[in-house]
Amino acid sequence: MKRRDFVKNATLTALGASLISPLEALAADKVTHFESDDLSPSASLSDDYALHFIAIGDWGRNGEYDQLEVGRQMGQWAATHPNNFVISVGDNFYPKGVISENDPLWHYSFENVYTAHSLQCDWFSILGNHDYLADPDAQIRYSKISRRWNMPARYYSKEVALGKGESKDKVLFVMIDTDPFLFESHKDYCAKQMDWLNTTLKNAPADVKWKIVVGHHPYYTVGPRVNNVDTLTMRAAFTKTFEDNKVDIYLSGHDHSLQHLKPEGYTHQFISGAGSELTGITKGIPYSKFEASEHGFMYFSVNANKLNVKAINVDGTVLYDTVLSK
Repeated sequence: MKRRDFVKNATLTALGASLISPLEALAADKVTHFESDDLSPSASLSDDYALHFIAIGDWGRNGEYDQLEVGRQMGQWAATHPNNFVISVGDNFYPKGVISENDPLWHYSFENVYTAHSLQCDWFSILGNHDYLADPDAQIRYSKISRRWNMPARYYSKEVALGKGESKDKVLFVMIDTDPFLFESHKDYCAKQMDWLNTTLKNAPADVKWKIVVGHHPYYTVGPRVNNVDTLTMRAAFTKTFEDNKVDIYLSGHDHSLQHLKPEGYTHQFISGAGSELTGITKGIPYSKFEASEHGFMYFSVNANKLNVKAINVDGTVLYDTVLSK
């Protein structure tokens, strides 16, 4: 057993965290749910937020298209602001994913790009459409090699406590696998995933204060896919589930920009897909609160009552700053 795995397992045992089997997952270890109360000490610094994380997507281009520059800015930001982990919203490796857990792209596009000490934290990742063009399960297997890459299954959930001690408030992250929804041949897999998604959200403990679903494809966007089949398919698949289960945030990538959208209903859509190559945006769409075709990432800060989101560009400029309240 690797030292990282031993420490992680020991921590989970000490905290009484539990692993819950999925209804179904196409992953080697079949894990789709895990909990953690283990937050970085830095999370208590500078403000009253208990949890902080970075979200980035559509990044894996061997450092090109400003991927390297965005990675450096992420490292600088995380070195000067509390940060507990990174969420990757898919399209982790261009142009066609990785062929194995030993593919050189792991080094060219990930390990040798995000080198800052402040980014040697857990990365919780999901699959994008480009990741499906080779061996998507290689990204699951890499979790057993890397000290920071975490993808226990193609879809999974994670609960994180907001603070320590007597505080039991939590955030529920539900990490979904969206690309199969675009293919009729995967309808049985998608039906089982939807059963799991609805059950996971419906059965969220009472101490969960925020529900955040993370998927690659947006269900609303003001990018080039504003009304294409990808977006409309996701909207048809997930809108009712998000509304019925009061999902606070749907976080995605796929369009290579930074966006905050508030369509009709309960859920806010955030898109953080500006990790390397950019795509355009459309101004003036009523449900858009913010859109920028600039390289960068998003930074989330959370407590039991409010959630702050910042969009930060490659130069470290905060392009957008908003607070959602319960």
